Amino acid sequence: MTSTGSAPGARGAAAGRRIGLGLMHGLWRPRVLGARRVPPSGPAILAVNHSHFVDGPMLIGTSPRPVHFLVKQEAFIGPLGPFLRGIGQIPVDRSGTDRAAVLAALGVLERGGMLGIFPEGTRGEGDFASLRSGLAYFAVRSGAPVVPVAVLGSNERPGRLVKALPALRGRIDVVFGDPFEAGDGSGRRTRGALDEATVRIQHRLTDHLAEARRSTGR
Repeated sequence: MTSTGSAPGARGAAAGRRIGLGLMHGLWRPRVLGARRVPPSGPAILAVNHSHFVDGPMLIGTSPRPVHFLVKQEAFIGPLGPFLRGIGQIPVDRSGTDRAAVLAALGVLERGGMLGIFPEGTRGEGDFASLRSGLAYFAVRSGAPVVPVAVLGSNERPGRLVKALPALRGRIDVVFGDPFEAGDGSGRRTRGALDEATVRIQHRLTDHLAEARRSTGR
């Protein structure tokens, strides 16, 4: 069964990238490192640490390719909902297995698009200390490489006028790592295989985060 038909369109994500590029560079000073490591074409999954709500928009605006993020459905309220859908983002109900979101995400990968995931599931310390199994499922099921991404600086200094935002014109580092395969090469999709893949992913993401902190001095 193919899920491509349920996937958001690529054109919307491309428009979102253009909007994000202007907003993120207009409000802050993003420094993007390692963008050449992102595969230039074909399916890929960005695995991003998450410590501030601006991390998603920052990736939408700084990624070298348009990206479709899995976003909590609570964000799709009021006028923001049609806008997020229009730029190709995918609402997900985090209270259980959201079949529609799963099919949409797999559809993005099936047509060679790029999926963005916060594998910690919610905002926290942004240290990849606790990963949910969703990332491993998408990576093993699709065979798409995982690209680790560290966003650093978004939660360091709040703004003067709007405390909920990072300080305006502050520097935020976005560091892309080397892509890797999450599976063990066997093609297994059992619970045990997904658990092993989750551990494998966590090691790679935490190693990338440590290296990103060393290279940026943050």
